[in-house]
Amino acid sequence: MSRRFPWKLIVGTAIILMALAVLILPSLQSGAQYYLTVEELLQDPARYQQETVRISGAVIGDSIVWDGAAGLLFFTIASVPAEREQIEAAGGFEASLRQAVADPDRARIDVQIASPPPDLLQGEVQAILTGRLGADGIFNADELLLKCPSRYQDDQP
Repeated sequence: MSRRFPWKLIVGTAIILMALAVLILPSLQSGAQYYLTVEELLQDPARYQQETVRISGAVIGDSIVWDGAAGLLFFTIASVPAEREQIEAAGGFEASLRQAVADPDRARIDVQIASPPPDLLQGEVQAILTGRLGADGIFNADELLLKCPSRYQDDQP
């Protein structure tokens, strides 16, 4: 009795593996995003106009404008340090956000997002944004996450 080569098993396994690759690879590619500081984004803006990127910066409170008729929120963020050593040298995260907002020489970028203003949106909070840089230099955000370090600190005894 001769053994036959298991073609059906090999072909079936190959089809299953190809189907998994077709389903998984696009989701991995869309999830792969750059994480940049505002300064890095502005150093080579043309490079990032075609990419979905994630940036972080300190919100400048005086720049927050809500256009209810258009459903657009506008504000400006200033570059914050990305390295832990730089943040610690500035006196901590809250101090580094305060310094970023106060320093007019810091790299800044205007942001627009089709979203009402979140409750935490105020000056000197960290905004983490996902979106694309427009040809006009405005960052068109799709997602906005805000972190307010002072809100989550322990109360002083």
